[in-house]
Amino acid sequence: MDWMQSDPIQELNQKLREATNNEFGFTFEERTRWEEKDGVNFGKSVNQQDMLSRVRIGVDFSPVSWFTISAMGQDARAPFYGVPAPNTLRDTMDLQEGYIELFGKRKTGFGAIFGRQMLTFGDSRLIGSPQWSNVSRTFDTGRMYYRTDKNRFEVLLVSPVKVLPDLFNVPDLGERIWGTYNTFSRVWRGASVDAYGLRHSQNKIGGWTGAGTLGTDTFGGRVYGPLPVNFAYDVEVIGQTGHIGLLQQRAHAYFAGGSRKTALWGHALNFSGEFKAASGTGPGQTNSGTFDQLSPANHDKFGQEDLFGWRNLRTLKSLETLGLTKSFALNVMYTDEWLDSPSDSLYNSSGSVIATSKKGTAGTRVGQELDSFVTYRHGAHLFGAGVGHFFKGEFVAETTKNINPRYFYVFQQYSFK
Repeated sequence: MDWMQSDPIQELNQKLREATNNEFGFTFEERTRWEEKDGVNFGKSVNQQDMLSRVRIGVDFSPVSWFTISAMGQDARAPFYGVPAPNTLRDTMDLQEGYIELFGKRKTGFGAIFGRQMLTFGDSRLIGSPQWSNVSRTFDTGRMYYRTDKNRFEVLLVSPVKVLPDLFNVPDLGERIWGTYNTFSRVWRGASVDAYGLRHSQNKIGGWTGAGTLGTDTFGGRVYGPLPVNFAYDVEVIGQTGHIGLLQQRAHAYFAGGSRKTALWGHALNFSGEFKAASGTGPGQTNSGTFDQLSPANHDKFGQEDLFGWRNLRTLKSLETLGLTKSFALNVMYTDEWLDSPSDSLYNSSGSVIATSKKGTAGTRVGQELDSFVTYRHGAHLFGAGVGHFFKGEFVAETTKNINPRYFYVFQQYSFK
């Protein structure tokens, strides 16, 4: 039916961009999600049944070829939460993005970005804006870069914005990540390389609560690219020095993954598998060996329930996606987790402690998670639903209230740019 194919709002925005030679245009997103969570924080918090809503309205303007200004407001709410919802669920209309970019439309040469922006570096394992969260992280940032046909060299200073649900989110550089992140495309046989050195600093103003301050130095590299017969690979290795509080920091993390695109009964099928690990502090260790995950976008990295972060954890994960049609996809995800060190803690997605066995007698088996979810896209509309169940391991059974968290959600989203 023709009326189902037409989107007058999106068409109007497209005509506006065409009339201004792509110098001016709007962006828009409206998302609603109903979710039920049982066994929240492994039984330490009450179960949740929430209706989450998020609206974003943005505009970008490029009056000349070398200058772009972009702004986006975001209003995120949990209207039936009861008591005031936490700042991960609620932030009344605020500035989500507001930045200027110089020489951004050039394919080569120098460029710069200053202001507030949602960011993703690499595969967002260290720096990212988790879009699944109702209040997605954004950063106050200053970035300068130089591009060639295949390479990008960048220096950056980024600071995660502290969300104040009923106040304007003002810049606060008490927590900051600075350094360099460089990408080299198609270096050899399609392989691309990321190389970076990052300093993560945090004081009491930025949220540090222990003695001293936090100051970790992260050095890493990532290699990724295609392989024959529709295979692809991704490998990342990270080392860490510096200090966490009064202790020296000596930590590491690594990731290895692969995927293959094929077909099943005429339908597109994608297999992917990965193993990743982040170090913990071992028994009797006098320095800190617990990996500092910086400011990542962890959604889906450790299952759909978002129970864990990349600290003292080893994870085996698989994901199968079957495209029943071009618009409708069925996904099945499996994760298996265990601790790197039995005497270090189990950490949640934000990096805070869930549980600890100080003597290391609770074992290392954290548990397994099985998720299934579907998505359907129609033009600017996206619909989806999913369910996840966590099967506790020995460590969770002995150090928490011995329950299996469960997650169910249904969502719809409308967006254009």
